[in-house]
Amino acid sequence: MSEEGVVGVSLTGVRGSRGGMRTYPASVDSEVLLDGGVVTRCRRRVHLDNDPSMIDTEQAPPDPGVEQRIADATEYRRQLACRLGRALGSEWTEIPREADERSKEEATLAAMRAGTAYISGARLPRDGRGGRQGAVELLVRSGAGYVPVLVVRHKVADSGKGARTSPITEPRPESAGHDPKRKPRPHSRDQLRLAHAVRLLQACGMQPGGRLLGGTIGSDGEVVVWHDLESRTWSGERSVLEEYDERFADRLAVAEAAATGGEALAQPTRITECKGCPWWPVCESQLRSAHDVSLVVRGDDAVRLRRVGVTKVDELAALNVAEFAEPPLPAKRLGESVLLARAWLRGLSLVRRVPEVDISRGDVEVDVDMESYSDSGAYLWGALLTYPEEEGPGSRGTAEALGVEPGYRGFVTWDPLPSDDEARSFAEFWAWFSALRRATHERGLVFRAYCYNELAENRWMLSSAERFAGKPGIPPVEEVREFVSSTDWVDVFAVVRDQFICPNGKGLKMIAPNAGFSWRDSEAGGENSMRWYRDAVGFDGGEPDVAQRERLLEYNEDDVRATLAIRRWMSSGAVLDVPYVEDL
Repeated sequence: MSEEGVVGVSLTGVRGSRGGMRTYPASVDSEVLLDGGVVTRCRRRVHLDNDPSMIDTEQAPPDPGVEQRIADATEYRRQLACRLGRALGSEWTEIPREADERSKEEATLAAMRAGTAYISGARLPRDGRGGRQGAVELLVRSGAGYVPVLVVRHKVADSGKGARTSPITEPRPESAGHDPKRKPRPHSRDQLRLAHAVRLLQACGMQPGGRLLGGTIGSDGEVVVWHDLESRTWSGERSVLEEYDERFADRLAVAEAAATGGEALAQPTRITECKGCPWWPVCESQLRSAHDVSLVVRGDDAVRLRRVGVTKVDELAALNVAEFAEPPLPAKRLGESVLLARAWLRGLSLVRRVPEVDISRGDVEVDVDMESYSDSGAYLWGALLTYPEEEGPGSRGTAEALGVEPGYRGFVTWDPLPSDDEARSFAEFWAWFSALRRATHERGLVFRAYCYNELAENRWMLSSAERFAGKPGIPPVEEVREFVSSTDWVDVFAVVRDQFICPNGKGLKMIAPNAGFSWRDSEAGGENSMRWYRDAVGFDGGEPDVAQRERLLEYNEDDVRATLAIRRWMSSGAVLDVPYVEDL
């Protein structure tokens, strides 16, 4: 995987012209101190974060969803620290959370010098020469030094084998062994943060001898997964530490140039990270003013186009793909990019790829949408049953034959996740859904179920069958696999992707307005639904909010109705009002 594929940013300027490492001159004492997260952060953001002239510039407001996830992770770490503190007793010490950074650094260093076995909430001594600072959730004494352990609120292992783990009550590398039930889940950000902590430990003389290791404790809180940071598991047969060193040297150079008023080493370009970046208003203004090519193509594609002198949307729109002996992108993707550029310049939100739009329809149709809470589980399965014969002046024959009334149904659990009641709600959904599918087939009729981007629904259907195997009503995994791979399951997102060019994105909220659909709740969205869910179940110990439960059910119903609206629009003559590619 390329650097862009991992972090969404280009490392232009890091490698030399022959592809070797470029060495940045080390400062005696860096002008800036950077934390571990900087190596997976946009280079332009690093510049703006360290540019003194930007101090008073207005930024985008914090994303409530991101703030909530940060708060959830902080609370999870607090709870785990309490649990480990009770289990490890006198071997455990916790750095006071309310102390300032300097005091935390001093307390951490003192605890390490005292040989404390486990140090929670550690803040490592800053490394002025290396330009580093940072904290780590847990330091574990190993030999004559310490190894870092991250506590994260996501999965760090999957079912399988190959991971080296130690029990949560013995969170030491010496207690680790090969785990026959787990394989490590690749999280590049976690491993790069561990590399940052290792370099800080080396700088203060507290890194043990031998292989350089780091551990992660995930959301299940059952084991520590250990990572060998010197193993050549990264792309290009490099180690995590080599990847970290290269990225950190680059980000430090960018930050120092910004802090000292030097020539900027990073220019704005639109990437996935822009969506939640506080500096996006600044970059967006610059990019739109320049008609920057990244407004229609992102990542590596924008980098490759710039290399051949295509920096503006206008230049991309004017390209003749056939003129390139060696095109900067594969011919099909380059042609797609040219069409996107032309649509963007005309202000078009959609362009038809095909003369006639087509989507598979059935005699019995169900639109499905699932609501989950982080990695904790899926609490709501929404299903909207419709009979296409009722769209016109037809009869109710199919509905009467099946004995199932059309309309929306929500299969939900309001027990705070994770909860075994999730199995009950999924089992009820699957029983209703599969019985309807079976009855449709038995009558020789066509059954179609629809979702918008099947990745989420497929993930939770399959994982629910795996996690709750043996519980009442839970289907075998193979039964679920058969369904998701059948023609009965239609991903409307994929149909849109294949038949339309979408300069502004292909998300449900972007496409549904073209079909005349609007959500009843002006704040409807995935991030906001996370906050509503917390209130709905009394996640923080408060009384469950019934109004927020109704809000979530309405939001879910609107999502499936939006999918239905798109399908009906695609099957109607109105879709031909969308400009056709050959008209561009």
